[in-house]
Amino acid sequence: MNKLQSVGLKSGAAALRHTVWAAAVALAGAVALAPAAQAQAPAPAAVAVAQAKPVKLALIESLSGPFANTGEAVYRNIYWAMERVNARGGVQLPASSGGPRPLVLERYDSKGQNEEALSALRAAIDDGAQVILQGNSSSTAAVLIEAINKHNEREPNKRVLFLNYSAVDPILTNEKCSFWHFRFDAHADMRMAALMEVMREDKALKSVYLIGQDYSFGQAVLREAKKQLAAQRPDVAVVGEELHPIGRVKDFAPYAVKIKSSGAQAVVTGNWGNDLTLLVKAARDVGYEGSFYTFYGNALGAPAAIGDAGIGKVVAVADWLPNVPGAQSEAFYQSFRTRFPKPQDDYVHMRMQLMIEALAQSIERAGSTDVVAVVRQMESANVQLAGQGGTMRAADHQFQQALAVGVMDKKGAPGVKFDVEGSGYGFRVVRQIAAAKAQQPHSCQMQRY
Repeated sequence: MNKLQSVGLKSGAAALRHTVWAAAVALAGAVALAPAAQAQAPAPAAVAVAQAKPVKLALIESLSGPFANTGEAVYRNIYWAMERVNARGGVQLPASSGGPRPLVLERYDSKGQNEEALSALRAAIDDGAQVILQGNSSSTAAVLIEAINKHNEREPNKRVLFLNYSAVDPILTNEKCSFWHFRFDAHADMRMAALMEVMREDKALKSVYLIGQDYSFGQAVLREAKKQLAAQRPDVAVVGEELHPIGRVKDFAPYAVKIKSSGAQAVVTGNWGNDLTLLVKAARDVGYEGSFYTFYGNALGAPAAIGDAGIGKVVAVADWLPNVPGAQSEAFYQSFRTRFPKPQDDYVHMRMQLMIEALAQSIERAGSTDVVAVVRQMESANVQLAGQGGTMRAADHQFQQALAVGVMDKKGAPGVKFDVEGSGYGFRVVRQIAAAKAQQPHSCQMQRY
């Protein structure tokens, strides 16, 4: 069974919502790290807890428009992670707190607009959500943090927790850090430092072109790229720098022509979704032969778009990659592909799995779903899964984890057992950065409760 089932479909001004508990129970035997072919009937504990009051999670993402594919990829990952928790009986709470309880997910379409996201937040809170999930826009994350801060102050009996899996503008755990917000992705400065590990060794590299989406995250990437290049590769010239509208450029050919004309040997970009896929495709079409140092070049159509031209030239950084060595990592990836076998669904995020595990762990350690109690436990979360793991830093609520840098190559090449989205291209891991080395200083001054 690979089609997501949904129940409780609702309509609303800014929300498309699907509860997934019924599907989680139905699929309880086909989750975690066991192939679906070996699935058995749902565990008795999972069936028994189905009648318990659920812990409601709300996913607020772009589920329509130019970035719908990124929102759906998030949904699959969180859905799968919740299946694993529910299959083992949900979060284990004492009888005084309702006993074991399932996690239930509802999805709300922000349509890529901050006002829609705020409307979705209000709807989610009205629907009883206690945990808000969002990440595919740092500007959206910033407005949600501000709104949640105000809401939690104004309505202490209806407080919510905000878990961020992808909004990586460093300011979110620095100047805008919040007691209610936790980030599970490495922020932009951490990712750039990981890419710099590889760029520092590319002695032939003498010129780069910086391009990004014109909003807080894209701007932060370009700032940090210039800063780290000046510090670690002062011999590398920045021969072009450009910001473009996010999600609105349909033809990147003019940008690609500029990049080629600049003579840049490499492009550094934080672009994601269609803004990345269309950029690399346009670069290929105009005959650009340089390298791409990317934050997200390892999926969502980018490898297929660039083809053979990307072999040895497209570099991506992530918290985990499918070709990370190790039997546990390999089993984890194969399990996801068994669960979601369609090539276009092939985008698994380890950090999202760890995030849901950290949530379950924190609720259980708190012994209740009281948001303040859960936050205090989340501050010391320490989770492991499939040979990967990480810890939450209490000072700024930035998750600390290892990072991996990969270089694109053909499937079957040494170190490339798995390709991406059936494209025939995968990423060979060339650098693994330990969590202790990946961490960055912070400037968070957090108000605590």
